Formats: sequence, C-alpha cells, structure tokens
Amino acid sequence: MTDPGNPLHALLLDSKGSARDLSGEEIRVWAPEQGILWLHLDYTEPSAQDWLLNESGLSEVITDALLTENTRPRATQIDDGLLIALRGVNLNPGADPDDMVSVRLYATPHLIVSTRKRRLQSVTDLAADCRAGRGPDSVAEFLIELSDRLVQRMGDVVEETEEALAALELEILEQHSTALRQELSGLRRQTIRLRRYFGPQRDAFNQLQSERLTWIDANQKLLLREVSDRLLRHIEDLDMIRERAAMAQEEMVSELSDQLNRRMYLLSLIAAVFLPLGFLTGLLGINVGGIPGADNPYAFGVFSILLCILVALQIWLFRRRRWF
Repeated sequence: MTDPGNPLHALLLDSKGSARDLSGEEIRVWAPEQGILWLHLDYTEPSAQDWLLNESGLSEVITDALLTENTRPRATQIDDGLLIALRGVNLNPGADPDDMVSVRLYATPHLIVSTRKRRLQSVTDLAADCRAGRGPDSVAEFLIELSDRLVQRMGDVVEETEEALAALELEILEQHSTALRQELSGLRRQTIRLRRYFGPQRDAFNQLQSERLTWIDANQKLLLREVSDRLLRHIEDLDMIRERAAMAQEEMVSELSDQLNRRMYLLSLIAAVFLPLGFLTGLLGINVGGIPGADNPYAFGVFSILLCILVALQIWLFRRRRWF
C-alpha cells in the first residue's frame, strides 16, 4: 500500500474497538495481518485523485465510483468487497440539512477506503470514537455503526422538521402572513429533498443485507435490518409531514380565499347601497332646464332627507333578506 499523501483520516483498527493514526511510512508497510486500515480522503484534492487513480491498486470501476461528483445511495458487491454510496444530512454551520452530504466507501475484510467532498459529522464522530477505544471490531460493524449514525441524525432532522411544522400549523390558526406561506413552502421543499435520498438509502441497506459476503454474518445483517427499519420509519414520518404541510397550505389558501370573498361581498353591498344614490344625484345634476326644485330654497334639504330614507330602506331590505 502506497502513501495516499494527506488523508483526512488514516487509522489502523485493532479489531478490539481501538485505533491509532498511521504515518505515511506506516501506511506503505501496512499488511492485513496488522489490522483493518481505514483511509478517508477528500476526493477533490489532487493528491487523493492521483493516489486513487494510479497508486491505490483499486480497479477502474471502484476508483470512478469513489471520485464521482454526483452519487445516488447504493450498494454493490465486487468480488469479496462492497462498493457503497451513502448520504447524510448536512449539519455543517450555515448549511441546510436537506442539502445532503455523500460519502463513498469501498470495503473489504481488512481495508476501508472512503471519500467525501464536504465534512460529514457521522464520519468525524466515528473516527473520534475509534481513537477513543469505542470503535467497531470489524469492517461489518464499521458499516453498521456508520449507517446507524447516519440514520440517527436523519431522525433528528425529521423530528425537528415535524416540530417546525407543528409550530407553523399553530401560527396558521392564529394569523396569516406572507412569511408563514414562505416558511411552509420551504418546509415542503425540505421534506421533498430529504425524501429523495432516504428512499434509495434504504434500498442500499437492503442490498447490504442480501449480499453474500463471508465477513458479514447473520447477526450483523439483522443489525443492518434494524437500521433499515428505522430509516423506513423516518421515510413514513417524512411522507406524513409532507401531507400535513400540504393540508396546512391548502387550509391557508382556503382561509385567504374566504377573507377575499368576505371583503368582495362587503364592497358589493356598499356599491349596491350607493348605486341608486349615484343615479339620482347624477340625474338631477344635469345642466338642462326643468330640474325640479331648482328655484325652491328647501329643495336640497328635502332631497337629502329622501336619500337618507332610501338608504334606510335598502339596509332594511338587505337585513330582511339576510345579506349581512
């Protein structure tokens, strides 16, 4: 094994839960008998790309998968190894959780090569636990532990999303504003983007269970099934959140429509009241001879009283017909 240059993590797992960092020279002289080697690389670094393509000894199919920009969660058996692409929620500062971070792995019974572009908290915590003596004992347990951490953080994000939706639903009952509509639309977009990757990731976990590998036993496959079932529950929760968000948005649109209809109805009543008044005043305001009361000093007062009586009659008629 040659030195990959500047790996993010270069750990030797002793199959007892502990691990230590390796230097470049120790990586070069590593042998499977010494323990499990985990190399975690940033695939955007030129040194990592050169090592994977020219010095890692991995096949072209594997190196292409480890270096690809866009990945979809999947698991594929290659000889006695596994090529895996997984996604985790983005918990980096200032990032959106639904902008999910991908990690690519190639795992054999004694070697793990993983790559990423952006920092993934689950991988960082797993490396810290390995250094602290709380790491996995085998490659299979490594995959289970990583999958479990990814799903656990997905569950945290789903729970936060559900709480945010509940708060929005309460605010919708109390008030309606453009900001609420924007928050609700953003919540729906987030659930859609999360759901986009959660489904394929569960398929990848199911594929891991079905692969016939000598270094993954029946008990470990049961643990993978538990992780897959938890992810399924998160997917179902996301579907429920999306439906609730759609119902809340429909409720908001319906309420806004009712408000608009009430206002238009009120304006229509006002227009109905003033329509005959406008007609009479316009009729008597034409500049032609013969206008009644033109020479009578009391004509304006009498006409005003008649208009008031007309308004009162209209209001009585509207109320009798229960128009308001």
